[in-house]
Amino acid sequence: MNKDEFLTRFHLKQLPLSGHNYRHNAPLKEAAVLIGLIDSPDTGLQVLLTKRSSHLKHHPSQISFPGGKAEPKDISIVATALREAHEEIGLAPQAVSVIGQLPSYEVISGYQVTPIIAIIDGQQSYQQDDNEVAEIFQVPLQHFLSHENHHCIKLLKNNRHLNVHLFPYKHYNIWGVTAAMLKDLTEHIK
Repeated sequence: MNKDEFLTRFHLKQLPLSGHNYRHNAPLKEAAVLIGLIDSPDTGLQVLLTKRSSHLKHHPSQISFPGGKAEPKDISIVATALREAHEEIGLAPQAVSVIGQLPSYEVISGYQVTPIIAIIDGQQSYQQDDNEVAEIFQVPLQHFLSHENHHCIKLLKNNRHLNVHLFPYKHYNIWGVTAAMLKDLTEHIK
């Protein structure tokens, strides 16, 4: 899928309800992630992902989007996503064209996370913050559009049934809220 086809589909359809059903009973902190799409002439759109450092308190070694908690200096949730992407992977905010967002997701670590969707200028070099990010990589959007690559595991936690989404890719297991966001985004543009 190329950038123009993605933009047409994204803007013309109403966002679907999410299969991510985790809900918190306590107050949540605000956070944002950047779902960055890079237009590659050879392979179509690529999704920018990171592998979190193994020593982190929340979600160590998991695959995620660049992002993090909102700070008082952030003027909006979009500003949070752009600031965090700059801090974590050195992505210059001026290289990002925000096109929209998905509804917020509640996560087990006590955050309400808003995914910001953006097109990233393909001519970027990244500088990861090794304290937060172990690896930066890309996955073709087409991989997530293929139904055969999506798995959903039902778990029981605290007497509640949860849907845990999973997209295996090469040696990566993209799961949890990151996978739920990718599933919801691809369902929206199909």
